[in-house]
Amino acid sequence: MNTQQGPHDNAPATEPRPYDAIIIGAGMSGMYQLHRLKELGLNALVLEAGTGVGGTWYWNKYPGARFDSESWSYGYSFSEEVLKEWSWSENFAGQPEIERYCNFVADKMDLKPHIRFNSRVAASHYQDVDKTWRTELTDGTVFHSRYLITGVGLLSAPTMPKFEGVDDFEGTWCHTGLWPKSGIDFANKRVAVIGTGASGIQAIQEIAKSASQLTVFQRRPNWCTPLHNAPIDAAEMEDIRSRYPEIFAHCKRTAACFIHTHDPRSTLEVSEEERNEFWEYLYNTPGFGIWQGNFHDIHTNREANSLISDFIADKIRQRVDDPKVAEMLIPKDHGFGTRRVPQETGYFECFNQANVELVGVLDTPIERITPKGIRTTERDYEFDVIIYATGFDAITGSFDRIDIRGSGGRTLREEWSSGPTTFIGMMVKDFPNMFMVMGPHGALGNQPRSIEHNVDWIARTIGTMEDRGLATVRPRPEAVAEWHAFVAQKAIGLLTNEVDSWMTGVNLNVKGKEKRGLVRYSGSAPDYRARCEAVITGGFRELAFDPPLDDARDAAAQAAQ
Repeated sequence: MNTQQGPHDNAPATEPRPYDAIIIGAGMSGMYQLHRLKELGLNALVLEAGTGVGGTWYWNKYPGARFDSESWSYGYSFSEEVLKEWSWSENFAGQPEIERYCNFVADKMDLKPHIRFNSRVAASHYQDVDKTWRTELTDGTVFHSRYLITGVGLLSAPTMPKFEGVDDFEGTWCHTGLWPKSGIDFANKRVAVIGTGASGIQAIQEIAKSASQLTVFQRRPNWCTPLHNAPIDAAEMEDIRSRYPEIFAHCKRTAACFIHTHDPRSTLEVSEEERNEFWEYLYNTPGFGIWQGNFHDIHTNREANSLISDFIADKIRQRVDDPKVAEMLIPKDHGFGTRRVPQETGYFECFNQANVELVGVLDTPIERITPKGIRTTERDYEFDVIIYATGFDAITGSFDRIDIRGSGGRTLREEWSSGPTTFIGMMVKDFPNMFMVMGPHGALGNQPRSIEHNVDWIARTIGTMEDRGLATVRPRPEAVAEWHAFVAQKAIGLLTNEVDSWMTGVNLNVKGKEKRGLVRYSGSAPDYRARCEAVITGGFRELAFDPPLDDARDAAAQAAQ
């Protein structure tokens, strides 16, 4: 167990502690944000609910958890020292290696002394009187800071299904996103996995290797494609190191910051033979190529999407022995790539094993969890272990779990009651000096590439405020409205936005999130970065400062005279 702790792990404080900045979360966002604020000479503290760094890669310890972006494109790019010293062992690293990497970076950058572990934030309220943020932990400890920065992650609020009897089960059970550090032994056990999203697919592949019986309760089939993972030897790692500048520059140019980017050709402009040859090539290459490096119109043209969906469906039929099971595993309610595409290694072959059974919950719904297992409309099952791979309350869920209040005491929940509104995904109207790394309506894609951009923009904005003696900043209402309209315009025509998924704000396990909404930016990353850069080069016209920026400039000019 990781017992590394920061300098503030004692009893609840009786007096508020002043900081320049409080950062919520010690994942990849919070770690880099802390590093940048340290460079600015600010006194910053990270509050982390867990006992170690890593965020997603700290909590998600389930078997099979790993990158689905290439390791060498996913790590941090900001430190030459880290790039030179760290060696990845696989093209798509597993969770233990990723967690070691996060600790390596934290130690190399001397971050842990500025992180308070075992510190779950309950509330953070803006104080209009003294223009500070009052942040309170669940244990009652209170901190005051000028700036509040959230690094809470897009997928860090696990959700359980609305089944009766969950607590009645007498065996072992857990959610994939809250995996016990001690692990779970599946050998000679009867195991149920509920859910076949990315986490479920990764876990099923590993659990099937040792469980005496694995029953997969599929709530909704997902398109998924081969990961094609491979080890990285010393010579290859040296070659990767020599190409890091080229790799990261390429990622900046692509639509979603992956090494893959869309082919400019249309699906329909090439012959059937050429099309199928291209798809065979993509299907047999590593990673997201067949999703992110495909013909550009598979995401917007229904006929093109239907053709690639048929291609992937045929691949599933070829890999699954039982035709009935194969058809159960083929999505019928959405086309390929319109939801995030999980990557797999032998997932479909699991269902050829004698010890693996697939149950379609759409046909035979789960009625309840019983002391011995699971009851469907068809029969009772007995299990030793139940794994809930039921996903997360994505994008806004992590914010909803904290009582965040801005100027005048308005809650963030109230502000976002009709759907989130932000400025460039990093700021919220009437929440002064609050910044979000990877907030709603920000660019997603390859996360660390987007994280580094967001953190750098926030640090540059705060640095400007520090240099000019500005107390607070908030986005102007008209800028928020303009950004929301821009995000809405970018969503038009994408088939993804016609499908229920976490990327469209749908979560049937969470009240009020049963319908689609505008929760993410759907345009390209280069367009997003250009818009953010224009804010800075344009003199921050979209932001309101206290004292106003013009007043500060006038005061500086008068002082110079």
